[in-house]
Amino acid sequence: MKVALVGATGMVGEVMLKVLAERNFPITELLLVASERSVGKKLSYKGVEHTIIGLADAVAAKADIAIFSAGGDTSLEWAPKFAEVGTTVIDNSSAWRMDPTKKLVVPEINATELTSEDKIIANPNCSTIQLVMALAPLHKKYQMKRVVISTYQSVSGTGVKAVKQLENEIAGVKGEMAYPYPISRNALPHCDVFMENGYTKEEMKLAREPQKILDDRSFSISATAVRIPTAGGHSESVNVEFHNDFALNEIRGILNDTDGVTVQDNPDTNTYPMPIYAHNKDEVFVGRIRRDETQPNTVNMWIVSDNLRKGAATNAVQIAEYLIKNQLV
Repeated sequence: MKVALVGATGMVGEVMLKVLAERNFPITELLLVASERSVGKKLSYKGVEHTIIGLADAVAAKADIAIFSAGGDTSLEWAPKFAEVGTTVIDNSSAWRMDPTKKLVVPEINATELTSEDKIIANPNCSTIQLVMALAPLHKKYQMKRVVISTYQSVSGTGVKAVKQLENEIAGVKGEMAYPYPISRNALPHCDVFMENGYTKEEMKLAREPQKILDDRSFSISATAVRIPTAGGHSESVNVEFHNDFALNEIRGILNDTDGVTVQDNPDTNTYPMPIYAHNKDEVFVGRIRRDETQPNTVNMWIVSDNLRKGAATNAVQIAEYLIKNQLV
């Protein structure tokens, strides 16, 4: 496989390289691609130095697969150019997610929808991926009616500038601000930009993307997304109302049997998911599973995952693995 990684110098790009190496992805030629200001710089992959090239050169190289993590504007402009020369693009930005002509894929849930005709494939939002990983098997069994979610999202979801802001504030150093307010010792109910309806773009992604991934508009999702001063890993407090009743042990069993999900749920031993535990892992962790005692057929859960891995890099690489395994590229 000739593979292009677009946005190789960014936070997600760095994790992509790590995940590709860990999973022994079958690469015969690796093209590391970034913006013009990074062209000519060198990055190492599996001990071999690679020189960063520009987007036009990467298109001309006609890679089999291009994994994009370079922002929505870059994806909108360049993904079609890659697709035109026969490259299959897996895009990590929000550019194509809600485009009705593009698939929005979490491999464990809906990779079977993919065909060789899909030349631009969208990787869902990080907080969406961990949410649907836990909800999909439960929806199948009990039929979701309504989901209310509050997220507790790490600064790494914003990018390197936000991580630096948090580090500076902890060290008492004045520096560039990624957020309109301090993030250390604070919580900002503000992830992404505000929209006309009063919700942020992140909250609307959480409301809409799961419906597309599960190909089902019969349930609704209401979200509040909050940025907290953790370096990595997103957490979610999730309240799910089902049409059908459930037993808690059955829910734990279903989640335990779901590929990519790990249940950590024992209050007696203070066992529950935490970002510090999810760091550098690919699983989605679920705990604090308990019945909502205020209304029927409703459960509360706490869901945690490493947003740079399963929430971004790992999911994209898994899509690429599926394409190769099923001879779609």
